[in-house]
Amino acid sequence: MRIHLTSIFVDDQATALEFYTEVLGFVKKHDVPVGGQDRWLTVVSAEEPGGTELLLEPAGHPAVKPYRDALVEDGIPLAQFTVDDVHAEYGRMSALGVRFTQEPLEMGPVTTAVFDDTCGNLIQISTQPE
Repeated sequence: MRIHLTSIFVDDQATALEFYTEVLGFVKKHDVPVGGQDRWLTVVSAEEPGGTELLLEPAGHPAVKPYRDALVEDGIPLAQFTVDDVHAEYGRMSALGVRFTQEPLEMGPVTTAVFDDTCGNLIQISTQPE
């Protein structure tokens, strides 16, 4: 068993696509209209184009807003992405205007930072011990 697809709810798919590709560096994999203005819109790591897809899913379901609001209020990231160097990504992304809610924090062999994805979510980046 392996993970092929996971999703993240976003307020606006066009804004999310721009942020996730132009700021985070993911690449668009699928963009298929599914009725109305919604799309089956996925991105993947530029380093692993055949890897796990992230669905930028419209946040229209009534349960999404209170769920995400509670996570943000408590400072809990909705998702985590691995990077080679949290400090370097923090610097790069900060220079692009990304708002961090947690600066790089070293916890033993792991370093993390948390940012606002501009789409209603907090996202954590981390390095993983080898």
